[in-house]
Formats: sequence, C-alpha cells, structure tokens
Amino acid sequence: MALEFWGRIGRDVRDSVPDWEPYREPHAPSGAPNVLCIVWDDVGFGTFDFFGGRVRAPAMRRLADTGVRFTNFHTTGLCSPTRSCLLTGRNATSNGMACVTELTSGFPNCNGRMPPENATLAEVLVERGWNTYCVGKWHLCPAEESNLASTKRHWPLARGFERFYGFLGGETDQYYPQLVHDNHPHQVRRTPEQGYHLSQDLADRAIEFIRDAKVIAPDKPWFTYLCPGAGHAPHHVPREWADEYRGVFDDGYEVYRELTLRRQIELDLMPEGTDLTPVDPHGGPDARGPGGRPWPAGEFVRPWESLDDGERRLFVRMAEVFAGFVSYTDAQLGRVLDYLAESGQLDNTIAMAVSDNGASGDGGPNGSLNENDFLNGVPEDLQDNVRHLDDLGGPKTYNHYPTGWAWAFGTPFKYWKRWASYEGGIAAPMILSWPARLGTAGGIRHQYTHAVDIVPTLYDLLRITPPETVKGHPQAPLHGASLRAVLEDPAAPDPRDTQFYVMLGSRGIWHDGWHAAAVHPPAPSGWNSFEDDVWELYHLREDRSEAHDLAARHPEKLADLKRRWEREAERYQGLPLDDRTATELFSAPRPKLSEPRDRYFYYPDCADVPESVAVDVRGRSYTLAADVRLDTPEAGGVLFAHGGRFGGHSLYLLDGWLHYVYNWLGRTEQKVSSSERVPMGDHVLSAAFRADQRKEDGLTVGTVTLLVDDREAGRLRIRTQPGRFALDGEGLCVGRDSGRGVTGDYEPPFRFLGGTLRHVVVGVSGQPFADPEREATGTFLRD
Repeated sequence: MALEFWGRIGRDVRDSVPDWEPYREPHAPSGAPNVLCIVWDDVGFGTFDFFGGRVRAPAMRRLADTGVRFTNFHTTGLCSPTRSCLLTGRNATSNGMACVTELTSGFPNCNGRMPPENATLAEVLVERGWNTYCVGKWHLCPAEESNLASTKRHWPLARGFERFYGFLGGETDQYYPQLVHDNHPHQVRRTPEQGYHLSQDLADRAIEFIRDAKVIAPDKPWFTYLCPGAGHAPHHVPREWADEYRGVFDDGYEVYRELTLRRQIELDLMPEGTDLTPVDPHGGPDARGPGGRPWPAGEFVRPWESLDDGERRLFVRMAEVFAGFVSYTDAQLGRVLDYLAESGQLDNTIAMAVSDNGASGDGGPNGSLNENDFLNGVPEDLQDNVRHLDDLGGPKTYNHYPTGWAWAFGTPFKYWKRWASYEGGIAAPMILSWPARLGTAGGIRHQYTHAVDIVPTLYDLLRITPPETVKGHPQAPLHGASLRAVLEDPAAPDPRDTQFYVMLGSRGIWHDGWHAAAVHPPAPSGWNSFEDDVWELYHLREDRSEAHDLAARHPEKLADLKRRWEREAERYQGLPLDDRTATELFSAPRPKLSEPRDRYFYYPDCADVPESVAVDVRGRSYTLAADVRLDTPEAGGVLFAHGGRFGGHSLYLLDGWLHYVYNWLGRTEQKVSSSERVPMGDHVLSAAFRADQRKEDGLTVGTVTLLVDDREAGRLRIRTQPGRFALDGEGLCVGRDSGRGVTGDYEPPFRFLGGTLRHVVVGVSGQPFADPEREATGTFLRD
C-alpha cells in the first residue's frame, strides 16, 4: 500500500512542497526512560545475599537499594516459557512455549514459535522510538530453525530487536560459546587462558550497543534485554572467584537453608513463623507414587550426613564454583550499571532483574562434571568426579551442582526448576528500580505477581497503550496486569486473583492466596497416568513455604481449584500434558529442512553446522572421507570435527600422521593413528566405523578403520555415545575444530594448512565409499 503524500507537487520543485511525515522515524516522548531488563538463569529465591542467601551480588543489591524487591514473584518453572512471558505479557502455553525450544511437540501449546498476535515488547517499542538490543541468551527459537538454512523469523532481529549478540539455545560454554551476531555465527578469538569469559563479553557488548547509538542520538531511549548465562550450567568461572567462597558452604545445604530462612525473616522477605519443609518430602528414591509408580531417580536429595568426606568436599566445591560464577557475572553487570551512571543514564532507566525460574536440579543427587552424561543415559562415576575436584569451574569441566544445593538456593521452598507445582520451581527473585520516578528505594512488596505482569507494567510506566495491531497482526489481549499500583502502595491488593501452571506434566494453580499442586514429577518421569495424581493444597498467605498440606481439611476448596485449573488450561492452551522420558522427548519427530540421506557433503569455507541439523552418526555405521591435496611435508590440521571436549570425534593430520579420535563423553579419547606418514599429493583420507550387530551395555560398539586412499592404515575397537555430542550447540566443522577441541592432541581451531581440503563426505548407508571423489561428482550431477 502506497504511503499517502500530503505535500504539493508542481512542475517546478520551487513551486512544490515536500512531505517528510510518512518517512519520519518514530520518536519516543521527550524524557522517555530507558528500559534495562536483566534475566538471570536458574538463580533460586534464596541465592542472592539481599534475598537472604550467601551469594554476594553488589550490582543487584544496588538496584534493590534504589528500587523494590518482590518476594512473591513467579515464573513458569523453565527457561523458554518464562522468557516468552517476560517479552509478550502472555502465558507461555499461549506463546507455544509449554517447554524449552529443543523439545517442541507440534501442538499449539508447545510448537516453540511465538505467534505474531503475541508481539514482543521490543516489537512495540521499536515502532515508538526506542532502540532495541538483545544481548545474551535468546532460547525463543525452535532448535530446528536455529541454523543458517532455516528461516530467521523467530530470531531476535525478526522479533523487534535491532541488534543481537548472544546464543540462540538454552546454554553454552562460558569459555567457548556458540555465538550469533545479528543473523550470522560469530567466532570468539580469545581463549580462557587469555582471560576470555562470556559474562564479560556480554557486558562489553551491551555497553557497546548503547554507546553506538548514544553518540548519534543522545536523547533517544533504548530497551536492552540482557540475559547472561549465569547461573545455568556449565558453572564456569575463574578460580579466584570461586576461591572467594572457601569455607562458606562447608556446613552443607541443610544448614544453609536454616540460616537463609532466618535471614529472610529478619529482612522481612518471609513472615515470622515460616517453616522449612523436610528434605525429600515425598520419600526420596525409594518412594512410590499412585499406582506404585517409582519416584524418578534424579528428583531427590542426598542428606548431608549420608555423604562421605570426599563427596562433601566435591559438593562444597560445586557450590563455591556456582557462587563465584554468579558473583563474577554480577560484577560484569555492575560495569554496565557503572557506565549508565557515568553517562548520566541510570536515574532515568527502568531497571528490572529477575531469574527465569528456581534453582536447577538438573545435576541430579550427585552433581555432575559433564551434564552430557545425563542426556546420554550414562551414570557418572562419583569417585572419579572427586579426583577431578580441582578442575571444577574451568574449561575441562561442564559442571553442575547436586539437587541438595538446588533445594538450598531456593530456600525456603521445596523442589526446583521444572517443577511447576511447587514454589521451588516457580518462585524467583525480582527487582524493579526507576530512581527518577519511583520513590521506592529499598522497598519490599509481598503481592502475588508473575512474569506475564512485566509487559503490562512497563506499558503503564511508559504510558503506552497496548497496540491493537503490530506489523499488521491483530493482537491478543495481555494476560498479565500492571504492577504500578503495587509499586506506589505497599498495601495495594494482588494485581490478579488467578494464575495457572503446567510444565512437563507437573501442574498447579494459585487463586486468591490458595495454591493447589499435583504430586507429579516433571519430565523426564514417564509417570503417564495423570488421572491418578494426588493433589495437595496450601494457603500461601499463611504458609509461604508450602509446609502444611490442607487438602484433607479443605476438600471443597481443593476441588474448586482443580476445576479452575481445567478452565484455565482450556483458556490458555494448557493441554496436552507431557511427562515423557528423556529418550521420548528428544527423539520425537520434528520438522526438517531436508530428508535424511546416505551421503552428506561438507566444505572448509562453510559455517559450523549445528548438531540438530548435522549428519546423525549415533548408533550406526559411518564413514568420513576427506578429499585433500598435501603440498608440503608439514601439511596438517583438522579435516573434520563434530562435537567437542565433552563428546565428539575428529579426523586430523598431525606431524604427517593421520589420526582419528572418538572422544567418549570427555572420559576416554579412543584414538587410532596411521602406521605411516601420509606423503604429499592427492589423497582420500578416511575413517570408517562398522557397528557390531549387538550392543554392549546398551552402547553401540564396533571397529573403526583408518584408510589412506584404499590402503588400511590402522584399526581400533571403540564404543560410541547413544546421545548428543554437545548440549550447547557446538556442531560440525571442516578444516578446523571450532570451540573446544575434541582431543588434547591439538589446540583449537588447528586449521588445516599446507594443502587443499576440497570437501569431506560423510556416509551413513553402512557401505564404504568405493571412490569418494567420484561419489561427490555423481551426487552433484544428480542434484
């Protein structure tokens, strides 16, 4: 549709009147505030020191001292769903975000694609004169669309952000992150040995984005959505920051809970008389649910007194590393606040900080040095982990603390992330500050609030009427309510009276101070039968920690809340419920850009290929064949690499010798080397794995043969991983090993030099290549 012209066009420009109005950039009102939204990851309610915990966060305390702490703020219990609420003001299930974007299921409530009728705050503000920046974790794009061949319709730049620097998925290595800058991959050039850490990088980039625009338009406001990886696994931090917490956690997680609740009561964050719930309130690993269903192995806490000395040392160090990680990241966020203060912007900035859910129990009862073990269904060796205690927090680990610390860092609540039925999963710290306008320095608010209330609150504070259409799409009503009255009056009523919850099969509902919770562990539990679930009932205005189940005393109230849950679930697309096992969830069919094939061709000048769309070699025979020309005797480097330090395989030339390494979950480098040096000239260098007919201990085993042209150069029996190589998106590359190296034989990227690497062919038909070069030519002719 052509823009209407209101000027006058004469024959001569001197007799004509221009009209710039249709083309003029939108302008925010004079003096409009900036908006800084900081989203922490997996930081439980009882973590920060100013929320009663022991983890020091002076930058966040600085915001709290100039603003308001919310003691009754709630999330969905998981990353992507909460973030969708924070950006749209609608419930996660209405956003297609019933779960994380890696586990989409194809139903309207869980397709991983926020619909256009639920516009983001960025999409609204950018059209009203604000600059919009997204820095850090996104996690609002389905994994099947997180690659360079896919549409970018759900990447940040398509959802209202003008600039993006961060990672698309749920987590990334803090030393070797998988980053995207705007719409293209970005390789970090510094190493941890050179001082690189993602938290510092993200703070630098946030300052850069804001400053870049301010030198041009000093009065133009901005919206910065700043989402560090802390404190999500892997818990990576320089050693000196972890060492700052030596001795702080030596008494264990049960003592931590007692001391933290005591401080929370003293700080008026919790009411006098709040009780702590017992560890493992539903019986622990030997418990049975309705119908005799076993309690999931990962959803319990090992009592501190049951641990031996080595286990206690390990668990304590895991807590120290996590605390150091949070404090280090807080210091980087503090640099952003310092810049805003020094440049005169902080007073007129609405600054908000939240966590996206409760503390994480993903480390299981024993914690983990490599979270990828869990996804591969391989138990960790606890005593071996004790021997690697000094590596925690460094680039040699991909670590996570045990469930005991998840329970403690969520004090005074029970359970943790993923549990939508209890406060430990859904309650989180929240701060809001606006020094120039809100006279609430050091205030505390106890009203029941939720992530869907943030967008309505910001619209209210910015004096923006929620738009009826955005980009031509009629908008759905907001589900949250403004907290402005709560900010202005500590005695104001709760902004809404109902909020329903559902996550991975767990579910609950809050209504007018009462909370009903289904006793159903979240996926991956495989409990299946939802009709047999027992429900508990709590009166949160009198029992904030959910220590006293009132279901037997008030059956009518419980029945009413269960009916309300059904109505709310129908209203907000809460069904179907899904508590499938990890294998079922990860192997569920999802959209593909192309059908699986027998031959995959990869090239050295291409971007890294994410694992979600790379060739799948799990549980099958495969062949890697590199077509190369070696021009010098020193020619060498990586020919093919897939995965990284904590699981992957690599074919490479080193000092003239051909090598293949299959790194099994970071524990064992299974290596075969050529019996002779590879001479100069044209060659096809291959590694062919032939799987046995039968598995051993549930693992695919077989023999890998190294070949130089058609001559066998080495042979080795290996075992392969049943699951993914990497959790953080580290994928497949040719001519280099991006990120963490698959093997300690070389320092990444160890680029191939001294010759020409034409391509690598990966075959998964089970048949060897008779002539890889001819295979490649034939394929191109067929295409």
